[in-house]
Amino acid sequence: MLKKKKKITLEIKKSKKPINKTKKVNNNKKHLEVKKKTKPINRKVKSSSKYLKEVMERRFNIIIVVTIALFSVVGIRLFYLQIMQEEVYTEKLAYSTEKKIESTSAPRGRIYDRNYNILVDNEAIKTIYYKKQNGIKASEEIELAYTIANNIEVDYSKVTEKQLKNFYYHQNYDASRKKITDEEWELYSKRKLSDSDIEALIFERIEEEIKEYTEIDKEAAYIYYLMNKGYSYAEKIIKNANVTEEEYAYISENIDNLKGFNTKLDWERTYPYGDVFKTILGSVSSNTQGIPSELSKEYLEKGYSLDDRVGISYLEYQYEDYLRGTKASYRLLSDNSYELVTEGKRGNDLVLTIDINLQKTLEEILSEEVMNAKYEAGTNYYNRSFVVISDPNTGEVLAMSGKQVKERDNGERYIVDYTPGVVTLPVTPGSIVKGASMMVGYKYGAIDIGSIIYDECIKIKDTPEKCSWQTMGNIDDIYALQNSSNVYQYKIAIRVGKGNYVYNEALSLDPEAFQKYRDMYAEFGLGIKTGIDLPVESLGYMGTSKLPGHLLDFSIGQYDTYTPIQLSQYINTIANGGTRLKPYLLKEVYTPSDNEEQFGSLIYKASKTELGKLSVEQKYIDRVHEGFSAVVTRGLGYGYMGVYTNSSGKTGTSQSFIDTDADGIVDTETITSSFVGYSPSVNPQMSIVVVSPDVSVPNSSQSAVTKRISSRVVNSFFELK
Repeated sequence: MLKKKKKITLEIKKSKKPINKTKKVNNNKKHLEVKKKTKPINRKVKSSSKYLKEVMERRFNIIIVVTIALFSVVGIRLFYLQIMQEEVYTEKLAYSTEKKIESTSAPRGRIYDRNYNILVDNEAIKTIYYKKQNGIKASEEIELAYTIANNIEVDYSKVTEKQLKNFYYHQNYDASRKKITDEEWELYSKRKLSDSDIEALIFERIEEEIKEYTEIDKEAAYIYYLMNKGYSYAEKIIKNANVTEEEYAYISENIDNLKGFNTKLDWERTYPYGDVFKTILGSVSSNTQGIPSELSKEYLEKGYSLDDRVGISYLEYQYEDYLRGTKASYRLLSDNSYELVTEGKRGNDLVLTIDINLQKTLEEILSEEVMNAKYEAGTNYYNRSFVVISDPNTGEVLAMSGKQVKERDNGERYIVDYTPGVVTLPVTPGSIVKGASMMVGYKYGAIDIGSIIYDECIKIKDTPEKCSWQTMGNIDDIYALQNSSNVYQYKIAIRVGKGNYVYNEALSLDPEAFQKYRDMYAEFGLGIKTGIDLPVESLGYMGTSKLPGHLLDFSIGQYDTYTPIQLSQYINTIANGGTRLKPYLLKEVYTPSDNEEQFGSLIYKASKTELGKLSVEQKYIDRVHEGFSAVVTRGLGYGYMGVYTNSSGKTGTSQSFIDTDADGIVDTETITSSFVGYSPSVNPQMSIVVVSPDVSVPNSSQSAVTKRISSRVVNSFFELK
């Protein structure tokens, strides 16, 4: 037992010894054992420090190679950019650092009539201008003014005494300041006198000095004034009328010496047809005015400069975006010369719906008749008439005009254009709106086709009688239109208002009847804006009272007021069978062409715009057509459409009230005469509106000026056609 136990012990010791030895080797020489596996057995083992040195050397060599490669790439790229691409990048640098300059203006697009007759064109004009240079002194500008005065003829007839004194003040600054006393300077130092006060005192004391001025002094003074008027940065026009070739050449050849003076070819709008339709064609700001202050915010937000020439009224303003030209662009080179970057371009060309020959004839007729009417009895307060001719199938305005007669202090009468009144002057229309009133009756069941109503005077308690121009007895809807019965419309309005009429008793009507009438009228374009493409359009007056008597007045066109263009939209809605169309003046737009005899590309073409349809059955529209035809063929409108009796229309007279003494209070009753019509009655080619406000006074003979105008214009339309 003892032996056996000892044997076991010995075995255990043998087994532990190798194990411990192995662990020792693994713990202390682990790295060396790994190296023995990857290296030949017969090579010496390298120390760790030598190994690290070799690694660092290899990495350093790699960095050197990469660095050399990068510098090579950069060097090659620099060589390419600086040598091979020198011109390209020099030009790019020039574009980015050199000053870009635009020409002062570009010609606007032309305007034509519907038959391509030119209405507005551009004319090049030689212009001499001055633009103040930075740092220039007043003494230098005075010297320049004398130089220009000695070489160029400038009309200085408008030079004022103040301008002469201002010139002397800047020319003799020190001497002028000596005219202020020590006491006044003392007050100035105490801020009891301002700079403007000091200058005013100096000007008061410059009297004898300016009397010694020669003509050349006065011309130089005026030129100096022109050089300094307006914004300091703006170009100042010195001369742009009758500039001679010699004057133009003198400035052009001496630009370097005449600091700030230069020449250019500017442009002005020209009108081959003179003043015909000129008001509505609109106007453009002058080359000395630039953008008017009231429009500056609008135009500056669009990227304009204050000295740009822009459309400021009517079509020139309405279609500025089309008409404006593109300025030429230059860059200022290092030697102060200019290089063209992009050429200037004329604006787009507009073609209008207007027939200029018809327009011219219309204006001649209107001027003659308005003037002649002033010699008739009862026309004390009459002074103007308006006409609109349009195509009822499209809404195109073919011609429109307003003419007014004025009187000078010596009693001489003369005609002025008042065409803007077509869209801005509301008038009391009278019976011409009875077509719309009849539609109200049909729509709400107050009447039907052929309904008979007894025409008699209407009397509401505490109000005057309301009658037709004559008592007509039992009449139907056609006869009511043909002979313009007021009572027929009164009784329709009472029915629409759910009233019970008794002679000389109080009348109560549903106030909602007013809205029924206005809604129906609006379907014709009455009481709402037409949307015509002009920057201004008036809405007219809309009464607020809901008294029963006022509803009766409304039904015969004696309450609300409408502009002639609204009345045109109204008659067109009837003429074309019930579609309300937007009236318009712009027909086409073309890009400018290099060939002055041709248009460029078509970029806009107008088409009719439907704004709504009448909310009544077609049979009722046809019935009003029949009534309007009866008006012209055998009723009160006979002769209004000239010799073209196959026409339709409606006459109207209304009471109006005016302020005759300009105290803001209407004090005189007048009569306004109107007519609306179209021809032929079926498939009409034209419609016409004629309005003559205040054509006469009550209880006097009524001038037939509206009838004469309408008849002559319709005859002329078809003769020209």
